[in-house]
Amino acid sequence: MSTNSLQQHVNEPTRGNNIPDFVMTTTDLNINGLEVTDKIGDHQMIDFSLEVQDPNTRTQDKQVLDYKRANFELIKEELGSHNYEILMSNKNAEESYMILKEKIATATEHRILKKRVRTISNPPWFSEEIKCLINARQHSKFRDLKSIIAGHSSAA
Repeated sequence: MSTNSLQQHVNEPTRGNNIPDFVMTTTDLNINGLEVTDKIGDHQMIDFSLEVQDPNTRTQDKQVLDYKRANFELIKEELGSHNYEILMSNKNAEESYMILKEKIATATEHRILKKRVRTISNPPWFSEEIKCLINARQHSKFRDLKSIIAGHSSAA
């Protein structure tokens, strides 16, 4: 195990005088509060917590446009104040597009404010399936709580 940088954390018997159960980690992971507890059948249960810090999980602040606070009336006025026939006369499609793009950017630059948002990138193992399972578990707990509350109110 040491050649693969693995560490065994169960050091006491979990079935009779034997240690058939393994909790193995790389040496850089922390196992906290590992204890051999109650029996389940002919085995004893192993209880522990694992501290995992994924270096791929990052928090990042970024600026995004806040369309809810935008002044669309002023944008509309600004864009409507130009004579596009004159601006785009004798221009090809690419040049006309660049003119329109620049006019829109100028009109929206000070009329759509920006807000700061914090994004958290999930670790690579946090898949959509895991996210759905967590959401389902939380909704299940909420439904259980609602039924308990409903049961108490109808009993009164």
